[in-house]
Amino acid sequence: MVNGMRNGVIAIHRDGLLALMNDEAYRIFSLRPQPDDLGRPFSEVFCDRPEVARVLACAFELTTLPNRAELRLRDLNRVIGYTLSQVRDDDGGPVGAMLFFKDLTLVEQQEERERLRDRLASLGEMAAGIAHELKNPLAGIEVNAGLLRRQLPDSPAAQALVGDIISEAKLANAIVVEMLEFVRPIRLQLERTALDIVLREAVLMAESSTPRGDVSVTMEIQADLPMVDGDDQQLSQVFVNLMTNAFEALDGKGRIVVRATAEALESDPGFTSETPTPTQVVVIEVCDNGPGVAADLNDRIFDPFFTTKPKGSGLGLPIVRKIVDAHDGRIDLVCVAGQGTTFRVTLPVSSSATWFK
Repeated sequence: MVNGMRNGVIAIHRDGLLALMNDEAYRIFSLRPQPDDLGRPFSEVFCDRPEVARVLACAFELTTLPNRAELRLRDLNRVIGYTLSQVRDDDGGPVGAMLFFKDLTLVEQQEERERLRDRLASLGEMAAGIAHELKNPLAGIEVNAGLLRRQLPDSPAAQALVGDIISEAKLANAIVVEMLEFVRPIRLQLERTALDIVLREAVLMAESSTPRGDVSVTMEIQADLPMVDGDDQQLSQVFVNLMTNAFEALDGKGRIVVRATAEALESDPGFTSETPTPTQVVVIEVCDNGPGVAADLNDRIFDPFFTTKPKGSGLGLPIVRKIVDAHDGRIDLVCVAGQGTTFRVTLPVSSSATWFK
């Protein structure tokens, strides 16, 4: 019965030996069952999961045990909700402990999406107003600077200064345009879209806007990749942005791998009353071997106006996420500082899929 439960269950004896661990626990913690696990010290069984070992070690030390607490496993990119309780004998003495837990990663991601929508709604109203007010003055600066340049043909110094004014005005206008694009609602033109074509074109478009240098690009696209219900123009923007970021991160030296595979995702029965059926999705990964992103910045990388670039607007990745969300997809960042960056985009094959709504 315990092995058939959809929640993870772990039991330990008072002396720290593992008494029980069901299949779901092994799956959630990505551990391989060993024949001699039961009867071994739990510290040995969970040597690769020290966070879990620390929770179990508190079972006989704390006066109040955690109930409905959360544990974040960063190496697995998972959030676990758990309850820890003692097992007592007839005299009330503790003889063991039980850990009940569930993978809350999907719940956490849904809550994060809701929080992001709330932030974007208020931010969007403010940004739209500012952008509209800035467009006209910027256009006036650019036009007048162009007229001034024509009146000073014999002054190289003045020509250089006016050229800088025009360049900066164009950059500011590009940011305003990007801001307006970010706050506008996305209207998708859905059609059957071949992602292999979109990905190959995205590489070429990214190369035209960002110097590639000696960066090698490897395409690993599944031969029978299914078509998806999507807006090819919007999806192209997603992958052009991700490829451009990868080129900039590598600064002319390194490698990029673009992978695309078809998968079937199992639905969590806890989120539906119907019999869960696998959802067909396409998973696209854009991987580079650049410097990566610092761990403390991972949670902010999709925040509007947050950027690590000297002249970045901080809207590129938020727009990417907005487009992916509009396709009922998901985008995840897998990054270890100094070991490169992977952006993983998961898109349902059919627009009627409800795997992440």
